[in-house]
Amino acid sequence: MQKFDSIRNIAIIAHVDHGKTTLVDGMLKQTHTFRENEEAFSQTAILDSNDLEREKGITILAKNTSVFYKSPTTKETVKINIIDTPGHADFGGEVERVLNMAEGAILVVDAAEGPLPQTSFVLKLALLYNLKIILVINKIDKKLARPKEVLQETEELFLRLAHYPEHLDFNIVYAVGRDGKAFLELPKNYDSQNKGDLTPLFEEIIKTVPAPKQDTNKPFQMLISTLDYDTYLGKLAIGKIQSGIVHIGQNLSIVTPEKTIDSFKVEKLFGSVGLKREEIESAQAGDIAAIAGKTKLAINQTLCDPQHQIALPAIAISPPTLKITIGPNTSPFSGREGKYVTSRQIYDRLLKEKETNLGLLIAQDENSSKFVVSGRGELHLAVLIENMRREGYEMEVSKPQVIEKNIDGKLHEPFLEVTAEVPSEFIGIITEEFGKRKAALIDMISHQNGLTKFIYRISERNFLGARSILLTATRGTVNVSSLFIDYLPVGEALPKLRNGAIIVYDSGKALAYGLQTVCERGILFIPAGTEVYEGMVVGLNAKEEDMEINVCKGKKLTNMHTENSDEAIVLTPPLIMSLEQSLDFIADDELLEVTPKNLRIRKKFLSHVDRVRAQRAKK
Repeated sequence: MQKFDSIRNIAIIAHVDHGKTTLVDGMLKQTHTFRENEEAFSQTAILDSNDLEREKGITILAKNTSVFYKSPTTKETVKINIIDTPGHADFGGEVERVLNMAEGAILVVDAAEGPLPQTSFVLKLALLYNLKIILVINKIDKKLARPKEVLQETEELFLRLAHYPEHLDFNIVYAVGRDGKAFLELPKNYDSQNKGDLTPLFEEIIKTVPAPKQDTNKPFQMLISTLDYDTYLGKLAIGKIQSGIVHIGQNLSIVTPEKTIDSFKVEKLFGSVGLKREEIESAQAGDIAAIAGKTKLAINQTLCDPQHQIALPAIAISPPTLKITIGPNTSPFSGREGKYVTSRQIYDRLLKEKETNLGLLIAQDENSSKFVVSGRGELHLAVLIENMRREGYEMEVSKPQVIEKNIDGKLHEPFLEVTAEVPSEFIGIITEEFGKRKAALIDMISHQNGLTKFIYRISERNFLGARSILLTATRGTVNVSSLFIDYLPVGEALPKLRNGAIIVYDSGKALAYGLQTVCERGILFIPAGTEVYEGMVVGLNAKEEDMEINVCKGKKLTNMHTENSDEAIVLTPPLIMSLEQSLDFIADDELLEVTPKNLRIRKKFLSHVDRVRAQRAKK
């Protein structure tokens, strides 16, 4: 690994889609971390290596890398450890567990959108750790950019969240992350031909962010913040070394505040450079390192000198607010498409996820062989299900439910602050949808760029499913984001907004003749030729009640000729829903069957007789 004179540890924090990962791309490329003929040099969102991250265009997992920057002013070579964090509120646990490794943070804010709910969340956390902040107003080349207004809004946010006067002392950098350019002064008329690079940002990092304390004379201590896995070495413990020095072959103890767990010998040591891990002989206080050893490691454990077994404070993670039930598939098609189908296999996979995903809670359902999985939001849980599905797991999933709490004898539920920004022509759609969902309007701001921002307070229960409805109604132009506020007394229940389901009456293969009735009565979900079973949902009724239809019914062949008998059957193209849309859609009496090949919506009770009995039992 390259030699260096000093270290800086910085976290990149922002609201989703404000340009964190693109900014990191520029930092990696301009420090020549990759050769120009390497594949990564021509890529974007380099650190988003997960398939789902690339598909959704968001960062899901917090990651760390490093670059080496030689300052033209000080002539020093500085190793900058960069911690890229997710911007979506559902993955706030990822931000919480890695911020303890940094001494400074780059807060990236979109020059058009300004500070949004997650901006507030990540900045509040950064100030709690007393990190030195550099504000980067990004995307100043946008057509609707308003950098001066955004700076004023961000300053107001600092005023609201600051604990000490020093928190208000932050430096400002203007940037176009996509072009890899940063400026200390706002350019009058930015053009992609403008000369520039990220040197002003690198210099600001060296000048503003303090170097970590390097207590190399004290005994070794490191809190595990992240776990990774190597095919040959097993688990890798990643964290910032708080004190001391660690060498290959050194004996370490694993401790928690409650007990000493184990001891092991360090087999390998690694440092991150770009997308690679480079083997090193030793690492010292202030640096971020990955340690390999044959033992069971977990996040929040402390690795320390066997002669000084003192645990570091564990990372506090905000509790989950939403839960779903996951269990083995019980449909007639169970076992056909999945590789892992049993309750034990699903449980083992959930426990493995819990090791690295601190925002999750997993518990056995008292009344069945299923598991209650609690998370930070719909997307948090949907990403887990999608990953399991791609790995070959087959399961059934219930409708998401909010986690209620009994506080002082009263039932409380989670409430959110939801921000919706739309072009002025869609104002009516926003007010109508949030009005139906019993939301309270906190603020409404009209910007000069033609966008209007709404800020609502709404219970998470009533907000479920609203995001996809708003995207459809506004033709994809709405920007919706949410932030958990607190647990408040249970509000007014939401009336039933969804119409009834169209249910399969008999098992078999769906035929165009039978599906024609579905198209006439509502919205079709499946194409002709799909195998179906009794109790499966194949469409949305135009009326409130459920309807059973025999979609396997074929056309009767006769010798009689009529005017319409030979007309070709033309079906309306089916509505194919994604995993998140399916979770939003299903009702309390329905389940989502998830397999590696298909998503099927079904009733909990498949037969008509069982559904009638269940309905009577409720009464």
